[in-house]
Amino acid sequence: MPLDFARRFVGADRTAADNRRLGATLAFVAGAMNAGGFLAVHQYTSHMTGIVSSMADNLAAGSLDLAAAGLAALLAFLAGAACSAILVNFGRRRSLRSVFAAPLLLEAVLLLVFGLLGARLAGTSALFVPITVLLLCFIMGLQNALITKLSYGEMRTTHVTGIVTDIGIELGKLLYWNSPAAADLAPVRPNTARLVGLAWLGGAFFVGAVAGALAFEHAGYVATVPLAAILVALASVPTFDDVLVAMRGRA
Repeated sequence: MPLDFARRFVGADRTAADNRRLGATLAFVAGAMNAGGFLAVHQYTSHMTGIVSSMADNLAAGSLDLAAAGLAALLAFLAGAACSAILVNFGRRRSLRSVFAAPLLLEAVLLLVFGLLGARLAGTSALFVPITVLLLCFIMGLQNALITKLSYGEMRTTHVTGIVTDIGIELGKLLYWNSPAAADLAPVRPNTARLVGLAWLGGAFFVGAVAGALAFEHAGYVATVPLAAILVALASVPTFDDVLVAMRGRA
């Protein structure tokens, strides 16, 4: 039942297992983008903590141009997240099966744009670097907002800080000693399924980062093509279902 599996992978009707599978796949893609993007522009674009800290440092040092560049990157991430929310809410209000597929298709297109820009403008660093940073930040915001809305805030895929924090929380529950003297209180128990899912997310991001760095180093910007292909493959079945429904409605 490959088509049914593909529908569940990014479909509107979801289970916790579906979310974990999609989350791990997108974490792999995010890790690859983050590592490959660093080799391209020497800057990580998946997390805003470093960018905001860099903005503050540059502002304090009087480097207003660098602080403005950091602000632009932050706004690009914010715009990507807002765009994802618009697409998801649009799909939900119309009961589309591709409610979560549309942001993935847009991400795939933007990844190919990144690869095309790299192939054309890599020798013009003054123009290539700022455009690429903004594009990658937009993509990261787009993906992170998608998985956040899809999982109702339980998962992130573009940065590992939250993942490691949540793993630490569950490990703390696992190691907690429930004293017999407090038998009248509910025991502290870890959410084992969540702990395993978080470990998969962190591991997938790391494996994706290694794969992305190796692919970018050996193949260059063409390494964006298989990443885009993964996203298109994920989104194609629910999108095609909606196209068929629309065509039947017009017939």
